[in-house]
Amino acid sequence: MTLILPVIMAGGAGTRLWPLSRDSMPKQFIALLEDDLSTFQATLLRVKGAPFLPPIVITNHEFRFIVAEQMQAVGVEGQIVLEPERRDSAAAIAVGALLASRVAPDAVAVALAADHVVENAAAFRADALAAAEFAATGLIVTLGIVPTAPSVAYGYIEAGEALGDARTKRLKRFVEKPDAATAQGYLDQGFLWNSGNFVFAAPTMIEELTRFAPDVIAAAREALDGATTDLDFIRLDGRAFGRAPRISIDYAVMEKTQHAGVIAAGFDWSDIGAWDSIHEVMDKDGAGNVLRGPVVALDTTNSLLRSDDMLLTTIGLTDMVVVATRDAVLVASKSAAPHVKRLVETLKQQGRPEATEHLRIYRPWGWYQRIDIGSRFQVKRINVKPGAKLSLQKHFHRSEHWVVVRGTAEVTLDGSVSHIHENESIYLPIGCTHRLCNPGKIELELIEVQVGSYTGEDDIIRIEDIYARA
Repeated sequence: MTLILPVIMAGGAGTRLWPLSRDSMPKQFIALLEDDLSTFQATLLRVKGAPFLPPIVITNHEFRFIVAEQMQAVGVEGQIVLEPERRDSAAAIAVGALLASRVAPDAVAVALAADHVVENAAAFRADALAAAEFAATGLIVTLGIVPTAPSVAYGYIEAGEALGDARTKRLKRFVEKPDAATAQGYLDQGFLWNSGNFVFAAPTMIEELTRFAPDVIAAAREALDGATTDLDFIRLDGRAFGRAPRISIDYAVMEKTQHAGVIAAGFDWSDIGAWDSIHEVMDKDGAGNVLRGPVVALDTTNSLLRSDDMLLTTIGLTDMVVVATRDAVLVASKSAAPHVKRLVETLKQQGRPEATEHLRIYRPWGWYQRIDIGSRFQVKRINVKPGAKLSLQKHFHRSEHWVVVRGTAEVTLDGSVSHIHENESIYLPIGCTHRLCNPGKIELELIEVQVGSYTGEDDIIRIEDIYARA
């Protein structure tokens, strides 16, 4: 049986699912659907166990602790490679192919996006194994999806002659996302959707990148050769990786290579690229609505309504998307949902922090969430995982008051250590050296009140940090 090495690409931003997905916590790490798993975790579980080897996960350095924590939560070990910046799929796959050739030269690689939904894991595994058999002969095999509708959201693939298997054929050509009439024509001609997932032997991909995208493979090789180890992460050399052109693997290789094949997948698939596609794949009530969170809908049909916290109510809506988080609300027609990315770009141009940052910010030790902020104060809720600790640090422009509401806090204040229990507090003056730690077995929750001339996150001088942050 052919061994398969998963290369999982988990560095994207997913702005079309704003306000739930943002740069600080993109869609692949959020439980968007019915269960408590993120799509990244679901992807990990689909490739867990033989014939799949432990995966290589390629992600942005900002997401390294989220990736590590979510992998640990589902019991999957693997290598985590950190991109210094986003360079699109060609550079990520180039790094994956080079690393695969070093760690598992006899295996076939499967490059997977971390933000896709696959309904039938057994069928996916069978298709990946079938594609791997052809990839071992020197083909780069795309997992093509049998269309369910003339979608304008996906690129299409035209298949050529069969390769000894009724479902596996030569890849004749890729075509870009079409208009509605062209999409119907593609559907009538038996074209497949391009899932953006590929199966290949590492030497084949490296050879084709060298032929058609030499700048990409050269930058990837130099970045990997100059990589350093940061805790349990492989950190690519930033200067070298930055020289890789921003280009997708489709443009860089797949539209040019003579060694491409495609297998018509036997599993249901969605890239859940926008809120209308989320509505398509989720269970609906009798009126065709997807309702999540505290939602009350009257005379509302065929809509997606989701609230994280506040009560969301609607009357008389049809074909709408309404998504409410603690700090932002999106209201859009389903037909306009794919254009949310344009809205996010507008918010960024206006300098709106909601465009990129959640109120709840995740850190390797837990998370914090802003409750209120004013000209000389800020109030936060802080949650520290059992056994975790923050950096030893100090501030030049603010003092802090900590009130413990759950658990026990171990506080280091100018070298002195004390334990603060529930309903107790401690004051940390400006300029003091301090550290917060959770020595217990339950989560530590506290309220932090900051007072001073400046309360920004960059007023932190880290003196000692177990997470190797600057």
